[in-house]
Amino acid sequence: MRLVRATSGKGSGRARAAQLDALFARASEEERDFLARLIVGELRQGALEGVMLDGIASASALPANEVRRAAMLAGGLAPVAKAALTEGAAGLARFAMRVMHPVQPMLASPAVDLEGALAALGTASIEWKIDGARVQVHKSEGDVRVFTRSLNEVTAAVPEIVEAVRALPARELILDGETIALAKDGAPLPFQVTMRRFGRKLEVERLRAELPLAAFFFDCLRLDGADLDARPASERFEALAGALPAELLIPRIVTGSVAEGAAFLEQALAAGHEGVMAKALDAPYEAGRRGASWLKVKRTHTLDLVVLAVEWGSGRRKGWLSNLHLGARDPASGGFVMLGKTFKGLTDATLEWQTAELLARETGRDGHVVHVRPELVAEIAFNDLQESPHYPGGLALRFARLKRYRPDKTAAQADTIDTVRALFAAQTRSAR
Repeated sequence: MRLVRATSGKGSGRARAAQLDALFARASEEERDFLARLIVGELRQGALEGVMLDGIASASALPANEVRRAAMLAGGLAPVAKAALTEGAAGLARFAMRVMHPVQPMLASPAVDLEGALAALGTASIEWKIDGARVQVHKSEGDVRVFTRSLNEVTAAVPEIVEAVRALPARELILDGETIALAKDGAPLPFQVTMRRFGRKLEVERLRAELPLAAFFFDCLRLDGADLDARPASERFEALAGALPAELLIPRIVTGSVAEGAAFLEQALAAGHEGVMAKALDAPYEAGRRGASWLKVKRTHTLDLVVLAVEWGSGRRKGWLSNLHLGARDPASGGFVMLGKTFKGLTDATLEWQTAELLARETGRDGHVVHVRPELVAEIAFNDLQESPHYPGGLALRFARLKRYRPDKTAAQADTIDTVRALFAAQTRSAR
């Protein structure tokens, strides 16, 4: 790859292609399969896209931010890797933002709390975090198309969004936002209810009447011929506010005050939403990247649950017991009600410890699942609860992760399914 990097000048594209061909020729069949899948994005081996982007930048001797922007505009790594390695900067220059061609969305990193977020960002944009479906909306004259977070087109499923954006005076737009189903009183409905609007190709009008969608936009990537993604967030937000009416804008304030931000967070939670986003005002739109300029602050809950079973890990966790099956105590039956699984929040030390502890409690195996005596209690953090037909209690944890084990508690002291149901009832009430 150092040779590829060093190749430049006239004919360098052909030379780099020949060098890559020679590299593949030296590899074994298994290695060629690995490399090919890695380049085209079909390898399921856990490598983060950011690592691949940095690798492409290093191998091609091109700035990482230019490679990252090209990947955003291309919607994937494969064409960018080929262009960077065979054509260099000229190849990347071909990737331009085009209306009706979706780009990868910018992602947020979690913050422990609002105070920590503002300490990192200083004065920042604070906006409601809505638990809906991410949408990217493109407009060119009267043509409007809507894409999901995974860049799938869903225009036909969301006619109210199409109508709202088509009515805007701007000739050309690329907008980033969220859409969410609302109850009759305007309260947000749970995420899985919103997703029902995207799973049906027929009876769109009936579903529209039953589950109307509202769209809230928080960023503008293109406006009437001008690309805005590389401009500071403050300029993009100003362009957005000038192009859209207030009812289509995400509620937002700009502040460096923790007290003011906390009051705004409480407003978001009181309205039934899951928290706020804190965004750096001087940052560009870093598509496809989970960077430090967007921080999410969400409400979290914890429950003390019992480990009922565990699955053997794969990849770098091979040989360790990893994915925990979690249950709440059922006072009525004396047993436990499963609420979900998680492999999040596990450090290497935790993996080693829990593997030994759970194997010592093993009662049987079913394939890769190890069943254990229900004795270990774990404090589990989660964002909220959702209805689920997959578990006997009808409820499941969303975004569960291990906070810590509770050796000071016995299974008889774990939280009950009655507590879980009460939390779900309170969550439902707060969303209405």
